Amino acid sequence: MRTAVFLTPVVLMAGLSGCGGRAADSTLLRESFDSGDMYSRTVDGSPAEACEAARRTLLSQGYAIARADGTGVEGSKNFQPRDDDHEQLVLRISCAPRGQQALVFISAVQDRYALKKSPTSASVGVGALGSVSLPFGSNDDSLVKVASSTVQDGEFYGRFFQRLQQYLPVVAAPAPAPAADPPPTDSTDDGLR
Repeated sequence: MRTAVFLTPVVLMAGLSGCGGRAADSTLLRESFDSGDMYSRTVDGSPAEACEAARRTLLSQGYAIARADGTGVEGSKNFQPRDDDHEQLVLRISCAPRGQQALVFISAVQDRYALKKSPTSASVGVGALGSVSLPFGSNDDSLVKVASSTVQDGEFYGRFFQRLQQYLPVVAAPAPAPAADPPPTDSTDDGLR
């Protein structure tokens, strides 16, 4: 009987620790570091030209630019799908050299906020009684972050890179080399000898 009483808490603790480990592992299992290129593309031009094209891409879609230079761009856009909800999409782009081209990396994070109302009360001092708290009908509204996640939609990033191509500098095709002149022929040689 004593053994059964002792084993019950041990089995319960092992079961709980196993559940906690699985929750943490599920995020790690989804992070596969596969060979897909959803978050990066190689484009023609220098890193500075690629970042300028990325800045123009974000501006063309209504993003507010927080930072832009020759190596990176960061922009955000706000949405309000419902009265009490607010969403913000933040895009971070990095540009790196890759031979004669540029490698562009992008990551988008979607933050969700909800409007939280907190009632306020005021204290009134009454001589013999001390202070008395009286609720008033006013509310302090504030946005509270309720979720944050990295966008993992390949089509979203594909549309970004498609639009980026429109703002990259046009590389002129090299002019074709002039055709070599045929070797001169001797006009006096008529082939009769």
